Amino acid sequence: MNCFVMKRNDYKISNSLSDHNGHPAVTVITAVYNAENYIAECILSVINQSYHNFEYIIIDGGSTDNTVNIIKQYEKHLAYWISEPDKGVYDAWNKALMKSKGEWITFVGADDQLHLDALHLYMEHINAHPLKDKLEFISSFIELVNEDLSPIRTVGAAWKWQDFKREMTTWHLGAFHSKNLFIKYGNFDTSYKISGDYEFLLRAKDQLNTSFIEQPTAKMRSCGMSNVMLFKASEETYKAKIKNKVLSNVKGQALILIDKFRLLVRKSFGWKRF
Repeated sequence: MNCFVMKRNDYKISNSLSDHNGHPAVTVITAVYNAENYIAECILSVINQSYHNFEYIIIDGGSTDNTVNIIKQYEKHLAYWISEPDKGVYDAWNKALMKSKGEWITFVGADDQLHLDALHLYMEHINAHPLKDKLEFISSFIELVNEDLSPIRTVGAAWKWQDFKREMTTWHLGAFHSKNLFIKYGNFDTSYKISGDYEFLLRAKDQLNTSFIEQPTAKMRSCGMSNVMLFKASEETYKAKIKNKVLSNVKGQALILIDKFRLLVRKSFGWKRF
């Protein structure tokens, strides 16, 4: 088994977690596996941020294409990276969290891109917020794009418990998570493969302290979700609600069956709205 590890001592962030101007440190995390066509663009969108007090961590799942070689080309800009087999994206994120030093943590997919002022917008928003010391989660609008980065639509909404407990209304790409959120609620549950970020945020229920930036901060490629992934995402979403007592086990299991039937009908009609 091949395993590549890179550690550096000259992180962009200081041991005090703030620079000499008092700018809080941010950790940017990317989990990647066989993304040679996109990873360089993703890395460049991070390392060229206008906000400078951040560290960048990349966790590769043991890529078999040219991804690792591309990462090595940028390793002087990375606080930490590793390439080894893992149990999926949430396992990779947990590995990165163990190495992170930032007061705020954000996740960027290997085929996604941050706007170059994204970190600055988030920190500016946080610093101006009247309850900035209590904030735990901040999200924004996200631009969904095709593979060639041509626009599809803009998505995202402010977090509201009554909406969020029904479905994932926020987008994890570029969203800021307070380090205290992980101290309080633990890391991601690696038994989830698609809906682990939703399950994590459900743990706080209506006690999550949030804010929203009414500007796009990132571009997310929308390559479509396979039939298998749609069924898996639906099942995991209801299991997350059962785990966090948003739904009873009986009602949750019933809704899993109902939603499977709904998805089967959609599939039979070519995934038209049902």
